[in-house]
Amino acid sequence: MKLTLRGHHLLCLKGFQGYGYSEDFTENMIKVNAQRKSENTTVHLTNSPDDICRACPNLKDNVCEDELHNRRIVEMDNEVLKKIDPSKEYNSVELFEKIDDIFNSRESVSEICFNCMWHEKCLFYQKLSNNR
Repeated sequence: MKLTLRGHHLLCLKGFQGYGYSEDFTENMIKVNAQRKSENTTVHLTNSPDDICRACPNLKDNVCEDELHNRRIVEMDNEVLKKIDPSKEYNSVELFEKIDDIFNSRESVSEICFNCMWHEKCLFYQKLSNNR
């Protein structure tokens, strides 16, 4: 199995607990989250719409909501991709272990998660300490 994932979705998947923008989006997120936990899954990284976005009701013409919101999403992706080589293909389990090592405090995700509408419900964000 191969997944294509946006940079910031690497964090979202770690904290996902069943909330979403629509029923189709949530069902797809559950499926992708299960797939990423398989030893047989590889991940290609991107800063554009991915396997999660394809079920999002906010995606229109390959843009998330509007140009301004889309730019913010790409900035979030790029913050994650600064720490992980996006040109490589990764074993999913190893990649998500690496994510835990890199993003291990609220400070380490401040540019990515702080303005996210889900951060109060996100299990990944909630378990992070306030400092390093």
